[in-house]
Amino acid sequence: MTITADLSQQLAEFAANTRFADLPPAAVEAAKKSVLDTIGVMLAASGMEPAVRPIIELVQESGGKGEATILGYGDRVPAGAAAFANGALAHGLDFDSQTPWGAHADSSIVPTVLALAELRGGVTGEELITAVAIGQEIFIRLRCNVGWHMDWNLSTVVGCFSATAAGGSIFKLDPTQLANALGIASLQSSGTMEQIFGLGSDLRGMYAGFSSQASVNAVRLAARGMTGIRNLFEGEAGVFKVYFKGEYDRDKMVANLGKEYLSGGMTYKYWPAVGNAHTYIHAAIELMKENSVALDQVAEVKVFVGDFQQRMCSPLAERQVPNTLVDAKFSLPFLVALALAKGQMEVGDFTSEALKDPTVLALARKVVPVPDSSYNWTSKLPDGKIEVLLADGTSISRLGSRVPGSVELPMTWEQLFHKFGSCARAAVSPLSDEAISELCSSLKALERVRDVRKVVATAVSNVNVARKKSA
Repeated sequence: MTITADLSQQLAEFAANTRFADLPPAAVEAAKKSVLDTIGVMLAASGMEPAVRPIIELVQESGGKGEATILGYGDRVPAGAAAFANGALAHGLDFDSQTPWGAHADSSIVPTVLALAELRGGVTGEELITAVAIGQEIFIRLRCNVGWHMDWNLSTVVGCFSATAAGGSIFKLDPTQLANALGIASLQSSGTMEQIFGLGSDLRGMYAGFSSQASVNAVRLAARGMTGIRNLFEGEAGVFKVYFKGEYDRDKMVANLGKEYLSGGMTYKYWPAVGNAHTYIHAAIELMKENSVALDQVAEVKVFVGDFQQRMCSPLAERQVPNTLVDAKFSLPFLVALALAKGQMEVGDFTSEALKDPTVLALARKVVPVPDSSYNWTSKLPDGKIEVLLADGTSISRLGSRVPGSVELPMTWEQLFHKFGSCARAAVSPLSDEAISELCSSLKALERVRDVRKVVATAVSNVNVARKKSA
């Protein structure tokens, strides 16, 4: 009988042996867009999301060897601490990219590879692109081929492995070292969906920081000789049996691995809110564009929801009046009301003051969920449907299909540049137009960058200028 090595060995070989020349154009494009997009949302979160501040303050106060940079703030701290802070920033606004099947890969991958690239030094743009593409590919293949029951948070349970694989590529680990790193990272493969579904917690926005920090530490420990877990995924008490009830498709996970890349379909968000709400946000915005609706005439707003979206409406009274920005981004009543009231949605629409907007709150109290299993989240993020009932008895409905930023309507470079600019100007120390332009140009041509540290330096150039002036 032939004994098949654990999946971790095959993933480690893929990560350790993949080079830039192996990547198809779509994977290269996705990796570059993901680096640009993730840096942008990290900068925006530094100025817009108060929930990240305890993490930033803890990292700043702890100090240590200056190995890597906190985006937005410019502090130089140990690499793991920088990844912790930047990971929290990357998902803090829920504005980061997704796979077409949902879940967030880049908010763990990009902070990890940036921290390790700064630590190693001399990392080229080609190496960074390769690492991100490796991480995205592993994330997607794991995410799409396990029996997920909305119990574990896929973005953290799977994310620490994909980010560790990406980081191992940056650190040039060999296959054995990389397999060890995956095993070490498994000690931080955790987090239940209660952090997503529950109210009042900041953790929904912060979780990528924990994954990123764990991945950086796992890579560094493996490089120093620490061993991992031989049967990490498929062992008697391995990840697949414990987290996914033994439901997984190994053949699909490894089919054409290294030859076919699925990451070319990565999607980038138009709106800073949970991805499952985007079809409803789109429906609300388009409904207001297409119809003459007076908000004071709205009697009721029906949202047709499946299993996941129902959780964004329950308990309804609390979801209609969210107390925190983190909760607001997961509240379907609030998000639909905001989209109807504004006719758009920008990163600047989410402030502590916005949670008290009487027009938005009045509309949110009129939002009623209508359970409909045809909108369940299975392998694909479902379309959303809203129906607005007016005081005169008129009913207007809209389906939120073909959402901007989706696989059907992917973001162009120009659209990503616009998003990046709006995010960078919202940073705790806003970037200059010159720095924004330089970053957009550099990251679109990332394969030509000789040292990634130059990109990071440009991203915090505003902080450095301000410090020189105050000195």
